[in-house]
Amino acid sequence: MSITKRFVIGVIGSVPLLINMILGFFGRMLPGGVWTAFFCGSLVYWLSGISFLKTAIASFKNHHANMDTLVGLGTTIAYLYSVYAMFFSPKSTYFEAVAIVITLVLLGSLFEERMKSRASTAVKDLMGLQAKNAAVWRDGKFITVPLEQIKVGDLIQVKPGEKIPTDGVIKDGNSTINEAMVTGEAMPVAKHAGDPVIGATINTTGSFTFTATKVGQDTLLAQIAATVKQAQSSRAPIQRTVDKIANAFVPLVLIISILTFLIWYVFLDASVADALIFAVSVMIIACPCALGIATPTALMVGTGRSAKLGILMKSGQVLEAAHTIRTVVFDKTGTITVGKPQVTDIFTEKFSQQKVLQLAAGLEQFSEHPLAQAITTAARQQKIIPAAAKNFTSITGKGVKALIAGKQVFVGNQRLLQTFKISARLQAKAQSLQSAAKTVVFVGYEQEIIALLGIQDTPKTTSREAIADLKKIGIKTVMLTGDSRFVAQAIAKKVGIDQVIAEVLPADKAKQVKELDDQAPTAFVGDGINDAPALAAATIGIAMGSGTDIAIESGGIVLVKNDLLDVVTSLVLAKKTYDRILLNLFWAFIYNVIGIPIAAGLFSHFGLTLSPEIAGLAMALSSITVVLSSLLLNFVKLPTRKLVNHKLA
Repeated sequence: MSITKRFVIGVIGSVPLLINMILGFFGRMLPGGVWTAFFCGSLVYWLSGISFLKTAIASFKNHHANMDTLVGLGTTIAYLYSVYAMFFSPKSTYFEAVAIVITLVLLGSLFEERMKSRASTAVKDLMGLQAKNAAVWRDGKFITVPLEQIKVGDLIQVKPGEKIPTDGVIKDGNSTINEAMVTGEAMPVAKHAGDPVIGATINTTGSFTFTATKVGQDTLLAQIAATVKQAQSSRAPIQRTVDKIANAFVPLVLIISILTFLIWYVFLDASVADALIFAVSVMIIACPCALGIATPTALMVGTGRSAKLGILMKSGQVLEAAHTIRTVVFDKTGTITVGKPQVTDIFTEKFSQQKVLQLAAGLEQFSEHPLAQAITTAARQQKIIPAAAKNFTSITGKGVKALIAGKQVFVGNQRLLQTFKISARLQAKAQSLQSAAKTVVFVGYEQEIIALLGIQDTPKTTSREAIADLKKIGIKTVMLTGDSRFVAQAIAKKVGIDQVIAEVLPADKAKQVKELDDQAPTAFVGDGINDAPALAAATIGIAMGSGTDIAIESGGIVLVKNDLLDVVTSLVLAKKTYDRILLNLFWAFIYNVIGIPIAAGLFSHFGLTLSPEIAGLAMALSSITVVLSSLLLNFVKLPTRKLVNHKLA
């Protein structure tokens, strides 16, 4: 029987008993007197409360005591005593206590179930983002098919305002796409032919066709949902400690309850009924239901919220470990930097920068070399159409040349200086670029060097801010790279890295991370295949979402947006979630610490006592308090672009 049905039965049985209690203050009772109380109490006990006793018995058989043990034993003892008393002392029955305690405990459980359900809706919400149908090219035309029928390689059409059905790569067309529901990125992203698209994101402006690359459970959305589900069902290390405490706590409470009865009955000359009420009240108030949900509910909310921000924490172990991190180690290429060479500087004589890019792109537009692609990309970004080139020739070891508008144009490396004239000013600029660890490309025109292009794998736009924010929360930053020390130092200086470890072979990365991790808990952030061992060697591996599958698999945290600012957000969220777990445990224990002495009657001389009904209400409130505390994680302020000075304790 569901908790809801058991609770409804509890309410039906408890309401007449509550009325009976109120009438009792005026010396009256409902028709049937004690038999009405017996019927209502029995209805609640046998239909709504007996499962507590069954669980208690099963636990005893396994030499284990749990939260239901106290409720099951307390209500059973009170019920059996009331059945006995109704024949010998009808005014000493406690059927109302039995019914009301069971109903209140079920009320607490019902709140827990509903609130935990709300806390774990992240997976359902994510999967609900999917499109239901797709316009797929079949038999010479686009036809609408259900999402389940899409296959890898299908050509799919997307119109403005529609959801993208699955992951793929744009084949034809341009658009801007709102990816906030998957990556958490608020601004729409411009997309062109060759760019990837993510299923469930929304096409805002243009129409385009794309080729499906991943479908079903292989899509990014499905993988996010699976990761969140795995994280929410995992157990954090602190939960094992809590379980051990609970296992020792329940037997201790039973002993306190028995001692309470004996002290009141044997030494303080209380009646059996009064001594029994004190003992039962101790069992009920001490039920550590809140203790059992203190950690899981916080983990559910924390991992659910992180997923909505585009941060996937794979388990409770990862989340708990994240709050201990004191050092963050970054790979350079593709993590701190964009991962692709970019034109950063253009120095020119005689021609404008736009003209230089037009000439250089005219020669490089058909080349697959990374430097050539950097030049053509720079031209495209400035909407410059490459010049038409003729008689294209490659000069071995130097560069390329061609005729543009009847003039010889050259693009190449420093060896061109052997045959081309170059001014002292451009020569000095070339040396300046090289000292900044940039690759210099020379542009020649009719036997004279007319321009220089500085090309470098530049830091991502958020790298410097992310590293500054990490320092604000007391984190040491380290760059670990196989690149030359000269290049690594130049990038590190730009973004503010504390320590540089350069010229490291891929096989030695894990060893370096392990050495740093031995000094202080360390997170490693990377995205390549060669980063996988280092990701596994750190206390926590943080994989960039744009990285290889093996790197993402090795990471305990995955940053879907490929944004280093999310490293800061993930660590702060982990810290706040762990703090919330500790706060929940405090609330779970404080009720017991305060309630047990009162329930045992230590303050009865001052008129301060707890009846089983009030004890049950307090116990239910403790569970509700803990779940509400966890849900408040959804509203905890997290760092955005400017982080408040928040030290990790």
